[in-house]
Amino acid sequence: MSTVLITGANRGIGLELTQQYLAQGHQVLAVCRSNSDALEQSGAEVFTGIDVSDPTDLIRLKNKLDQRSIDVLLNNAGILIHSQLGELDFDAIRKQFEINAMAPLRITETLLPLLSEGSKVAIITSRMGSVSDNDSGGGYGYRMSKAAVNMAGKSLAIDLKPKGIAVALLHPGWVKTDMTGHNGMIDTLESAQGLMARIDALNLSNTGGFWHTNGEALEW
Repeated sequence: MSTVLITGANRGIGLELTQQYLAQGHQVLAVCRSNSDALEQSGAEVFTGIDVSDPTDLIRLKNKLDQRSIDVLLNNAGILIHSQLGELDFDAIRKQFEINAMAPLRITETLLPLLSEGSKVAIITSRMGSVSDNDSGGGYGYRMSKAAVNMAGKSLAIDLKPKGIAVALLHPGWVKTDMTGHNGMIDTLESAQGLMARIDALNLSNTGGFWHTNGEALEW
């Protein structure tokens, strides 16, 4: 049995990941800003009131964890705010950087003492952060923040490899969630099962990769 910490665990992909890891017999530490009935009833150990962009909250989380070992740190929390060229909301762009790009790095650094050789770090990113894959434009804040977290994850993979910790950057697919207005090509179950397979296959030989939930290697 592994101990898996999941951020943004109260709904969407995070909730599905929580439920699927629990179904496999793992211990799940579910981190969220606000709880949900589904998460409360899941059987996970819930840490609510945690804003992943707030360093004080993350220190509080670390103290609550009290030296417990984490086998999989799954940075899932993220936001998507739409704005178009000509009417860009730069405060919204900044917020997406704070939550989508800076928070996974901040969480990983804060909880690094709880990781050890053999631990894994997964960052839920997006192929919208791929420069070479961008053929439709727009999505400035979201695209920029996901490109930034891809770079952070790649650097983490290099810096953590000597410690025996592998890192993966994972695109969940176009998933039917609240974030996407329930538009998409796959449901949360299919996405979560693919993400879990990618994490299971993660090791020091493929650390730092950028992967689709279906196993496809993505271009930067």
